[in-house]
Amino acid sequence: MLRFSAIVLALVFAAAAYAQEFKVNFGLSNGDPNAPIEVEADSLSVDQATGNAVFTGNVIITQSDMSFRAALVEVTYLTEDTGIAKLTGSGGVALQSGNDTAQAETAVYDVESGLIHMTGNVSLAQRGNTITAQRMTVNTANSTAELHGRVRTVLQPAAN
Repeated sequence: MLRFSAIVLALVFAAAAYAQEFKVNFGLSNGDPNAPIEVEADSLSVDQATGNAVFTGNVIITQSDMSFRAALVEVTYLTEDTGIAKLTGSGGVALQSGNDTAQAETAVYDVESGLIHMTGNVSLAQRGNTITAQRMTVNTANSTAELHGRVRTVLQPAAN
């Protein structure tokens, strides 16, 4: 009985730790933050004071094997040249790489670091499994993702 109780306690503590943070692979391959970024949208406006651009309506951004979709994306440029510092998507964001798809309310892609921070009702679908959380950070350099805050998953058993 003592052994059974110890196993149950170990499972409870493991589940509690698991519910706060979870790491998974994301996407096909290591991304290249220096690869060209292509943007398509219904409209574009540029703030002359800041030089930042705002794309609205069916925004689709692609870089290497990754696509980033949102209703609105603000592009913040580096101050010293015309390179992109970050992309901020809102109005429902979808990120796809290979067969992996993530959705959230907002996302910020820091191009230099290769990190994508997704927040608000995050959902990640991989090979029939679904993981939900409050926040997710995707590292495009090593194709991994970390999920934080009330992580919940539904795992499909392997077929025989």
